[in-house]
Amino acid sequence: MSIRFAASLAVVAFWCGPVPAQQARVLTLDAAFTRALEKHPELTRFDHLREGARAALEAESRRPPLRVEFELENAPRTRQDSSLDSAEGTLSLASVFERGAKREARIAVADAQLDSLALREEQRRADLLAEVARRFLDLVAAQALADLSATEVSQREKAVEAAGQRVRAGATPESVRFAADAALGRAMLQRDRQSVQARAAALRLAILWGSRQPDFDRGAGDVLSIPATPSLDALRELLDSSPELRLYADESRLREARVRLAQSARSADLDWRAGVRRLEEDGSWTGVIGVSIPLGTASRAAPGIRAARAELAALALEHEAETLTLEATLVEAWVRLDGARAEVVAARDELLPKFDQAERASERAFRVGALTHAEWAQVQSEAMGARREQLLAAVEAHRALIEIQRLTGSPFTVAVSPASRAQP
Repeated sequence: MSIRFAASLAVVAFWCGPVPAQQARVLTLDAAFTRALEKHPELTRFDHLREGARAALEAESRRPPLRVEFELENAPRTRQDSSLDSAEGTLSLASVFERGAKREARIAVADAQLDSLALREEQRRADLLAEVARRFLDLVAAQALADLSATEVSQREKAVEAAGQRVRAGATPESVRFAADAALGRAMLQRDRQSVQARAAALRLAILWGSRQPDFDRGAGDVLSIPATPSLDALRELLDSSPELRLYADESRLREARVRLAQSARSADLDWRAGVRRLEEDGSWTGVIGVSIPLGTASRAAPGIRAARAELAALALEHEAETLTLEATLVEAWVRLDGARAEVVAARDELLPKFDQAERASERAFRVGALTHAEWAQVQSEAMGARREQLLAAVEAHRALIEIQRLTGSPFTVAVSPASRAQP
């Protein structure tokens, strides 16, 4: 699987969003994918495993070796001056003639193991990319929460400034300014906490390619951009191409090859030898040919055949059970995605515009004395809480989307512009 295709398994539209121009060091999702694929030790391990599987295939492809045998008979004999006076030597060439296509069966097993290794590498690559996507999402979400906290700090600063004006004018007791200062302090603590979490998320992401000190300041993306996804029925059809289920198809091929290998053991191999023997009595030479055939090979092979067939039959049930499990996970992820997307859209189109109006009206009312600071602060808190809830719902939608793409193993998302984000 190419890097471009593998990376597309976890591409989500918010990573294509705008990036603040003042940020000097910005990491994109594609760059994170590339770094992880190049430097993660788990993928490098497959190079050695693949070399070992190729060596095993080469070994199984070899025919039985030829053997040179020497046999000495009639040595020693009693009442002779030399123990070798009447010894007869036989020099022969020997080997095994395999019957039942054993060599072809061994090659099929080794070849299936090599193919299975390639598919397991592809699955591990997809899992790694999904983990990169999740940690990148954590980074961008922490940044967005930190930006919201910074916005809240600005709002609380305006409240402190307005409260100070009314205190100086004698229209409001000084306790109101103290309350506004306390609210500002809490907002600043929240902002600092989110900044620390963003730095921690950056470190967790950089660890995936072995870096202990991130060389970037931000991750590029817009969390509120949620791409359109296929229907649940369409996703069910894509489930057959998931790496997990494809592994079962590959494992079935391997177990079928093992059944054929076990069946080949029913045919007895022939041990043969051919050579020459020197007769010491008259100094002549004679040819020697021998064949050895084991008996009862079919009965000895029967348990191995039954075991191989049982493993093959069990695999079909395992495949069915895994399909049901994956489908249940897919349905759960799709429901989470659909619900979170609806929440983001509702907040954007209905809830947040009303809170924006309420915030502006509350500020005007407080400045003219028609509203208390506690009432204005309550409106600010509820508005900020709604924005955070929308952001967390968007993060939940992206987590579900990453899981869907990992399960199906197929790229299907398309980038949407910020103007059309979160469209159902």
